[in-house]
Amino acid sequence: MTEPRPVELAGEDVGRRIVVWSWRGTAVFVVTAVAAAISPDLFRWPALTVALALFAVGCVVFLWAFAIAVERSRIVAIGIGGLYFLAGSAPKKVQMHLMGALAVQVVVAIATASVRVFTSLAFGILVPVFGLGMAGLWGARHGAFERNDE
Repeated sequence: MTEPRPVELAGEDVGRRIVVWSWRGTAVFVVTAVAAAISPDLFRWPALTVALALFAVGCVVFLWAFAIAVERSRIVAIGIGGLYFLAGSAPKKVQMHLMGALAVQVVVAIATASVRVFTSLAFGILVPVFGLGMAGLWGARHGAFERNDE
């Protein structure tokens, strides 16, 4: 496995696709969840499908990020906070985008599930796994961590 470029040496575009896909998934979730909260009869199934799909993708990406991190941990010391929350391992702009997408997912999930209690909108609570997975993937692939002293 090749060692990723250090964040300090990488351009602004390092990991850009991960950030973009995190926001795209968030946008689709927000649109379908809010639509289902307003008109549950019309948008219940699309919202449920999106929530479950993002959860499933999030689980896969979360584990993929963990596998990359395990491999990188032979060379660098990776902490969970730096991996999944990008604390000290990512530029502030990247951290703000990925944690912002995660925050939007959490707020929308709680708000829409609260508006329509005991409905399929409750599955939206699972969506933040997608945000954590995407942040973890960025951290695992591009995060700057201290080298292990062996």
